[in-house]
Amino acid sequence: MREDAELTELAGGLRALGLPDDAALIDRLVAYAGSLRRWAGSYNLVAPGDLVQLVPRHLLDSLSIHPYLPDGRMLDVGSGAGLPGVPLAIVRPDLAVTVLDSAGKKARFMRHVKRELGLRNLEVEHARVQDLRPDRSFDAVVSRAFSTLGEFARAVRHLAGPGTRLLAMKGKHPARELDDLPPWLETVSVERIEVPDLHAERHLVIMCLSPEAP
Repeated sequence: MREDAELTELAGGLRALGLPDDAALIDRLVAYAGSLRRWAGSYNLVAPGDLVQLVPRHLLDSLSIHPYLPDGRMLDVGSGAGLPGVPLAIVRPDLAVTVLDSAGKKARFMRHVKRELGLRNLEVEHARVQDLRPDRSFDAVVSRAFSTLGEFARAVRHLAGPGTRLLAMKGKHPARELDDLPPWLETVSVERIEVPDLHAERHLVIMCLSPEAP
């Protein structure tokens, strides 16, 4: 029964977000949700209360930022259970997604998901963000639950190039945090995001390096 309800909820949510309600995509998202439920307790992946609203609170919320992602390579910082990186990798096979977390258990879970779902466009990194040294910058660096905007920007500065978008997912409008951004960063826009079936305020802060950034 729960799986049938999730199928319906996901199909409607994908359509509302302008994504294809393709059966293969939905099956993968449902399989990912199943893994989250099985591993959640022992690996501390999501809060127990969130499991009831897993589809809107985590899956659709993660997918809601897809229109703002550039093509190319995306890094999900502090990904935890793979949110938003895994759902985005499922619906965007053209996007090369790297999910990063410093917790070994969470990295192991994400590697399990990569194998189970056959996500060839997903890479899992077990490291602290300051220790990650890729061979080139990312086109987008995303955070969903990574401290303040200023701390996020400072932590990922070495991973961003002139064309990189920094996207921070937030609840309420982070007016105070926007006042604390470093001078080498510019705010492109703050978008109010509507997530299907989620009755909560959501915003996406889109930033980039200033042309004068060192």
